[in-house]
Amino acid sequence: MKTIRVVAAIIKHQGKILIARRSYGEFQGLWEFPGGKIEDGEDGIAALKREISEELNVEITVLDFFMKATYSYPRFYLDMDCYWCSLATDDFQLEAHSQIRWIEPDQKDIDWVPADVQIIERIKEYGCKY
Repeated sequence: MKTIRVVAAIIKHQGKILIARRSYGEFQGLWEFPGGKIEDGEDGIAALKREISEELNVEITVLDFFMKATYSYPRFYLDMDCYWCSLATDDFQLEAHSQIRWIEPDQKDIDWVPADVQIIERIKEYGCKY
C-alpha cells in the first residue's frame, strides 16, 4: 500500500484552535487540521509553512512538534506529522477549503476527516500547549 507523508498545523489563538472544511475530493465537507503533502526535498516545517500559505494565504510560526498520526485508508496509508503553530499573519483567503472555524478543543459537533480524530482526542487528553 502506498504511504503518503503529510504535515498538519494545529494553530492556536486565544484558547481556540483553527480547523478547515475540505472543499473537494473524497473528504469534501469534512473538517481537518490544515496542511498537506511533503514535497521531495522538503522537511516537515518547510512543507507546513508552504502548504498553509498556499491553502489559507497566511503565514504561520511553527512552535513545536506535537504528534505523529497514522491512519490506514482503503487506498493509502497516511503518515502525518502535526505541529503546534501560531499565526504570523491573519488575512485568510481560502484556496483548498470552503470554511474555517476557531473551536474549543472539546467541541462536539465536528465531522472530522478520519485521520484527524486521533489528533483532536490527543489535544483533549493533553490540553493545548501554546
